[in-house]
Amino acid sequence: MTKLPVRMVRWSAGHPWRAIAGWVLFVALCLGGGIAVGTNAATADDFRVGEAGRGEAMATEGGLQQRPVERVLITAQAGGRLDAGAADAAAGEIADRMRKLPEVLSVTAPVRSADGTAVRVEVTMKGAELDGKNHVDPLLAQTAKVQAGHPGLRIAESGGPSISKDVQGQRGEDLSRTELIALPITLLTLLIVFRSAAMATVPLLLAMSAIAAAIGLSMLASHVIPDAGVGTNVILLIGLAVGVDYALFYLKREREERARSGGRLDTRALVELAAATSGHAVVVSGLAVAASSATLYLADDVIFSSIATGAILVSLVAVLGSLTVLPALLVKLGVRAERRAVRRAERVARRGETPAAKSHRIGAGRLTTAVLRITSRRPAATLAVAVLAMLALTAPLANLKLTDIGRETYSRDLPAMETWHRQNQAFPELKSMHQIVVRAEAGRADEVAGALRELEGRAHGDPVLAGIAELRTSPDHRITMLELRVPHFVSAAAAQDSLDRVRADFVPATVGRLPGVDVAVTGDVARYADYPEHQKGKLPLIIATLLLVTFVITVFAFGSVVLGLVGVVLNLLSAGAALGLLVVVFQGTWAEGLLAFDSTGSIGSRVPLFLFVILFGLSMDYQVFVISRIREAALRGVPTRQAVLDGIGSSAGVVTSAAFVMVTVFASFIGLHLIEMKQFGFSLAVAVLLDAFVIRIMILPAAMLLLGERSWWPSIGTRRTREQNPAAVVHPAAKVG
Repeated sequence: MTKLPVRMVRWSAGHPWRAIAGWVLFVALCLGGGIAVGTNAATADDFRVGEAGRGEAMATEGGLQQRPVERVLITAQAGGRLDAGAADAAAGEIADRMRKLPEVLSVTAPVRSADGTAVRVEVTMKGAELDGKNHVDPLLAQTAKVQAGHPGLRIAESGGPSISKDVQGQRGEDLSRTELIALPITLLTLLIVFRSAAMATVPLLLAMSAIAAAIGLSMLASHVIPDAGVGTNVILLIGLAVGVDYALFYLKREREERARSGGRLDTRALVELAAATSGHAVVVSGLAVAASSATLYLADDVIFSSIATGAILVSLVAVLGSLTVLPALLVKLGVRAERRAVRRAERVARRGETPAAKSHRIGAGRLTTAVLRITSRRPAATLAVAVLAMLALTAPLANLKLTDIGRETYSRDLPAMETWHRQNQAFPELKSMHQIVVRAEAGRADEVAGALRELEGRAHGDPVLAGIAELRTSPDHRITMLELRVPHFVSAAAAQDSLDRVRADFVPATVGRLPGVDVAVTGDVARYADYPEHQKGKLPLIIATLLLVTFVITVFAFGSVVLGLVGVVLNLLSAGAALGLLVVVFQGTWAEGLLAFDSTGSIGSRVPLFLFVILFGLSMDYQVFVISRIREAALRGVPTRQAVLDGIGSSAGVVTSAAFVMVTVFASFIGLHLIEMKQFGFSLAVAVLLDAFVIRIMILPAAMLLLGERSWWPSIGTRRTREQNPAAVVHPAAKVG
């Protein structure tokens, strides 16, 4: 641990009220500053990737970009037949009302479905496509008024803005529900661990205050790196986990040292001792989470940049809190506990009784002791069985199929989604579309239009296309766009096949033959296809960088290349096994009823990258903490074999408790409606579970027992200390104060 963090802890322990007041002020300034400045939300430009993104940029250049569109659907009430006259009257009233709204750009004439069972009115809103959800309420209000005036009809509205509004509201409700689940379970776990309400609330106070400060800082950071709408989710997800973990490491170590000292050290000395030992692990772990998360910036994607920013901020704020407010709280609670103990002893003495000695168990629990006993006797067999089991869990990863998450996966419980599905049933051509965008000199507009008309003719004969097309040209005649309707959802194989034909056959045979023009195919289907490909292209670079970062941090922390390599392999094992289980559960249909989802037969394209990066960072919590305990024992002159068993045994309780908290937090996300969030929560919960109970208690000790002294290569500090003066290796408590 560097001198600056040690000085920070000592100052906080010596001036607890100042440290607490300073932390409260810091959190208030961060949150207040963020609220005052506001969030800079990402725009459509920030989400563009691949050929689809290039096509969108060209369309925007010509003023042909997609705009927020709402569609009002008019049908008969359930079981009835549509009254054409009443439907036309309602459609006319809808159009009149909508045209008067300042949010509305244009309203189309009513369109009747092919079977005559439905009528729709399209309303195009002003502003950018992503901003529509913020201004859609007046449109929904007018639709509700028309419905009230026509009780014999079923009149409802849906579109990108209303769906986004409903999904955003549902996500907020889901997150509130997860907090109601995760916080009580976390508190109950901490109460079981510490048997003290005051001590149990400290980790939650640190986590929640760190989350609040990080949210404020993320608002400020969004003016440099736009927020894609996921930053707060990530801060809540990571903040609760690491905040509780860091406090737990401190608290457990302080209790161990208190029990070990037998009353010879006061509270301030114990807090400083905990900081000089577990505090080092916390600082390194926090930096590891931040450094690992930073690799997501390499994805060149606004969503991952938002995730990285949120994870970095909340982990660093949690570390800062562990160096400032946490020591101060521990000192105040410790002093109060000491006063109570003195008063209790005085009362016992007055009654002439012998005070009962309180004991705090320091070693491993019975289960951990049993596993370690087997591991110590048969390290090679334990390592082989555990690694083979992890590889078996990883095997399904070979069948991983990555796709973007389409709108059709959203919950049908949402009013806008229920209407959206009925719209698509009545008007299949609304399900998705291709947009062929061409940029050329203004004088060639007719030539380009002719080529696109030829393309339209070829597409008209394609059985998987709707045969509905629209040609538009920018006011300056430089940009021309042909829109082809696709009567299939973007995730359907037919839609993807049609995209392949448009790009590989129709475009090259028509507009692609024109010299000196830029052509790109965009639209719903293209965006759905191009995003996973973009992620696949970035994945190797990010994983390679992530492995390097993990290796460097471990070597820096422990001076051991061997442990650096071991850490990389162990993280790969836990991430691979978690992804393998994710494939088994979510690409199949057998768990749909159990976890309340409809399988898409694929995994969200963001999930593997998110899992790798976040898990590598969080795994460093356990890696650094456990190896630090082993190294402490080794520096005291304990042989490596015994140091491994002592270090694993002494850290197993806190690792298990921390893992249970993390698993609870992550598993609570499985209850969310959005399938991608379910996959995030499931994969992280499984990964942490495997990491804590298989990697850290079986594979790591078995590997280090087999490696022996070679575990520390090329660092010779431990060996040199033993060889030169074994008696000089003292307990860390002797160095404090």
